[in-house]
Amino acid sequence: MRLSLAFALSLVVAACSQENGPSDDVADQAEAIVNPAAAPTPFAKGRFAPRDECGELEGAADFRNRLAEAVRLRDADAVGALAADDIQLDFGGGAGAAEFRKRLTDPERELWEQLDTLLTLGCAANDQGGLTIPWIFDQDIGDADPYSSMLVMGEDEPVHETASPSSKEVGKASWDLVEAVDYQPDSPLNEVKLADGTTGFIATDKLRAVIDYRLLASSRNGQWSITSFIAGD
Repeated sequence: MRLSLAFALSLVVAACSQENGPSDDVADQAEAIVNPAAAPTPFAKGRFAPRDECGELEGAADFRNRLAEAVRLRDADAVGALAADDIQLDFGGGAGAAEFRKRLTDPERELWEQLDTLLTLGCAANDQGGLTIPWIFDQDIGDADPYSSMLVMGEDEPVHETASPSSKEVGKASWDLVEAVDYQPDSPLNEVKLADGTTGFIATDKLRAVIDYRLLASSRNGQWSITSFIAGD
């Protein structure tokens, strides 16, 4: 974890902009970045806890600092200026920096909230010499189905016996992949299958699809830019 102090602080600010404020996990991650001796990589315990592998990519730290600040300020023009002219936005032909700016200002898309979350989920140095955010998207998830797998975002998240938050806890999960059984986005808890094969219910706001939004960036002629901001497959 070799981020600058400015970027580390931006993680906290980005998380604070969310409605419910930063979790203890986010605060712990930020402390680990600011003070590497405070905690080892990864940021937290768990098989797929976020890591930062992008510190040695030349020019990437400055690019990420500017991105984090633009997201914090909700500055669509500043974020758009960091995008490549041919940035890919969906699998239906949506592309371009101008379209990216337009989508950022559309409240129904909730892209600012997506970016807030991404900034807390680590960074991978990909095989093309660029970077991938979140870190997990560039990892080998083994036999897990990417279409139904979800990342548990947090340490020791309770696994409940039923869909009621007050039901008995039957286990805990920490930054691991689980399989959605019948995902209902509007339900406070969702049924999942854990890595050991058991089932239970985890808070929906702690679950994130593996193929949810990801941001890819690369350096072209010494200038970093976002080449893809896309969800799905």
